[in-house]
Amino acid sequence: MHERTAEEVAWTFSAAGDSVTEINKAKQSYETDDEYKRRIERNVVCLEHMKEYKKIDGTTSIWTTENFTAINSAITDGKAKYE
Repeated sequence: MHERTAEEVAWTFSAAGDSVTEINKAKQSYETDDEYKRRIERNVVCLEHMKEYKKIDGTTSIWTTENFTAINSAITDGKAKYE
C-alpha cells in the first residue's frame, strides 16, 4: 500500500461528483421504486466512505482543502429519498 498522491486524491474527489450526479438524478422510467432507492443508497454509502478516507497512518484524512458542500448535500438529500 502507498500513500495516495495529490493527483489520486484529486481524482477521487472528482469521482465523488459522479455519485452526487446519480443522487441528484431523477428516477428513470426503466427503474422500479426499489431499484431507484438502491441506486441512491449505493451512492450515498459510497460518498460517506470516501469522506472517511485516511492516510496510511489510519488517522489523518486524505482531504485537505476540498469543498464538501455538494457532497454533504447529496448525502442528506439521498438519505431522504430512501429512508
